[in-house]
Amino acid sequence: MLHKKTALSVMVGAASPLLLLATSPLLADTEAAQRWLDEFQPSTLSRDQQMSEMQWFIEAAQPYRGMEIKVVSETLTTHEYEAQTLARAFTEITGIEVTHDLIGEGDVVEKLQTQMQSGENIYDAYVNDSDLIGTHFRYQQVRNLTDWMAGEGASVTSPTLDLEDFIGLSFTTAPDGKVYQLPDQQFANLYWFRYDWFTDPEIKAQFQAKYGYELGVPVNWSAYEDIAEFFTNDIGTIDGRRVYGHMDYGKKDPSLGWRFTDAWLSMAGAGDVGIPNGLPVDEWGIRVDGCRPVGSSVERGGATDGPAAVYSVTKYVDWLQKYAPPEAAGMVFSEAGPVPAQGNIAQQIFWYTTFTADMVRPGLPVMNEDGTPKWRMAPSPRGAYWEEGQKLGYQDAGAWTLMKSTPADRASAAWLYAQFVTSKTVSLKKSHVGLTVIRDSDIRHESFTERADELGGLVEFYRSPARLQWTPTGTNVADYPRLAQLWWQNIGDAASGAKTPQEALTSLAADQDRLMQRLERANVLGECGPQLNEPQSREYWFAQPGAPKPPLDNEKPQPMTIDYDELVKSWQ
Repeated sequence: MLHKKTALSVMVGAASPLLLLATSPLLADTEAAQRWLDEFQPSTLSRDQQMSEMQWFIEAAQPYRGMEIKVVSETLTTHEYEAQTLARAFTEITGIEVTHDLIGEGDVVEKLQTQMQSGENIYDAYVNDSDLIGTHFRYQQVRNLTDWMAGEGASVTSPTLDLEDFIGLSFTTAPDGKVYQLPDQQFANLYWFRYDWFTDPEIKAQFQAKYGYELGVPVNWSAYEDIAEFFTNDIGTIDGRRVYGHMDYGKKDPSLGWRFTDAWLSMAGAGDVGIPNGLPVDEWGIRVDGCRPVGSSVERGGATDGPAAVYSVTKYVDWLQKYAPPEAAGMVFSEAGPVPAQGNIAQQIFWYTTFTADMVRPGLPVMNEDGTPKWRMAPSPRGAYWEEGQKLGYQDAGAWTLMKSTPADRASAAWLYAQFVTSKTVSLKKSHVGLTVIRDSDIRHESFTERADELGGLVEFYRSPARLQWTPTGTNVADYPRLAQLWWQNIGDAASGAKTPQEALTSLAADQDRLMQRLERANVLGECGPQLNEPQSREYWFAQPGAPKPPLDNEKPQPMTIDYDELVKSWQ
């Protein structure tokens, strides 16, 4: 819980009652900002620049002093730092009381949906995944920040916000060119591997002897599969411990949905070329005509149940059964996440960089005594259907979202808080705490150069051009909360063996099309709402350019690997 203070104590800090008579509130707030500067180090700004930025917040907050606002986000290290430290700093500096709630990601979406449907102001601002950009753009129930900053919110929009510095701004920009959300934290879904094992001369020689190519970072799924087989069955044990060549999770649970909507089909190559998301067919397999979703089944021009998608789910199931620890199939996301840190996993194709902070703790089996990791992260390998110009993986971007149902004064106060926790004064320190970088100026700061060796490739990745191929769910998804719920149940049937991958994906595509038909009939999404294509034969669509792609004769092309250190040099 946040430590709450009265408006009086916020204004005067430790001052005596006599001093209160002689000290203006602005001066007292400036003193509070001065006290907090040590916490806000390092920063890309000088201390004088930080104080200048804080002075703007103090003055802009004057009309809202004493107001109490409520905001919410999911429970991540970054948001814990905001809720426990930055909210208190903001209150002391501006006089605006903030309650920053931390709840599960699904609960955040549920609260947001309830506010959308009821019009009741539950929270004054949400840190809501940019995966909902298509939803927000179509339903028009959130404030479009581009117009808000130029109009009603102009007096509370910081002159030093510097939107172009946000590396995830394209994720929160809709087809109308407007920004609907402000990025607050982001992390990518990358490949993770044991660098110490991959560079061990004996292990390398054994791999070369069996497969005829170098053990290294897999460029494609063919090599990933070989490496998984090799560590699970050829190496088997290291230092007396059973090791596995793969890690994943498979329990029928909502988190299994994220495992797939977070771009697994795009990694296989299911969608079309296009950054940040494939056009006209995206990584969910949903086709759009202009801004209108027109179908997700192959028969309607989608790719959700096409050959590339079936290949992706088939590989997921095979690898989980053959190369992961036996208990992985019964795990959910939160249970599987910590497993690689226990020291018996050689590689993981689907690994979120948000785990970095938990994987670099001293004393872990995957850490060296000098504080450097035994592991590295690298770009994800690509599936057989992937082609140059496609997105290659998922990037989560939690972003500040202001609902239209929030009264203007409360939205203004919340917008000040949202800008405060993403401001250049505090964003670099916050990035070091949670390792979920949002600003280009932060990742290029010398303090991250100094930490790079401790972070297993995170800094190198975010400074590289490769980061552009990792993007969140895009604007083809018309109603993220409803459509996303369909995934875990259908994929769960494939994971459990109740259905074949083709059967599960055919069911998923049909479910998505039915839901989009309901939205079409309700006509609540305007000119960019769904308008489904009439079904045609699969052969008709396979004969058209792009996705859905026809089946390949060979879904295991020549394996390719790259030396990790050479890869990093190529970025520089």
